[in-house]
Amino acid sequence: MASRLGDQTARLQGRVTLNPMVHVDPIGTLLFPALMIFGPLFSGGALGGFLIGWAKPTPVITRNFKNIVRDDSLVTLAGPASNLLLAFLGFLGIAGLIFFQGRLPQTESMMNNAQALGILFQLAIQVNLALFFFNLLPIPPLDGSHILRHFLPYSVLNAYDRMGIFSYILMIFVGGPIVRLLMGPTIHLVSLALSAIAGS
Repeated sequence: MASRLGDQTARLQGRVTLNPMVHVDPIGTLLFPALMIFGPLFSGGALGGFLIGWAKPTPVITRNFKNIVRDDSLVTLAGPASNLLLAFLGFLGIAGLIFFQGRLPQTESMMNNAQALGILFQLAIQVNLALFFFNLLPIPPLDGSHILRHFLPYSVLNAYDRMGIFSYILMIFVGGPIVRLLMGPTIHLVSLALSAIAGS
């Protein structure tokens, strides 16, 4: 999206790629998740209970945009929109499995493959919906904060951008419960839609 709107920074740095190694952050992608996964093993359960991590941020130089507020908002929304699209593709995948369930040979191999695909599609829905809600939280440096900051007065904006470690505390102790609160009814709606497809 940034490339289409005039900022080629990420493309010139080789960041427009599906290769995960290009996006790995040593601390956020490796160290933090490892501590949270293996920490409980060495602390008797005192550590852990949640998992947080991050990749290297995608570089965007907003002065390359023609309309900074509009274009920065579009670039910001591209991430959550991609999560929503992937969740929808997962939904279509499960709907396709339901549709073809009675129309294909019910061999053990076919059933195992269908079950594995069903789990994969279900994870696609759950993970991407969680990321969609989480990234739209107005907490720096999440995507939602980029939208909110365009509406803040300059005096508040400076303090907002300097939240630092307080942002991460909010992500964990406020963001987590909010995402769970939103995920419940959303997953319920998805289940109702799939039940309607199964019953048709």
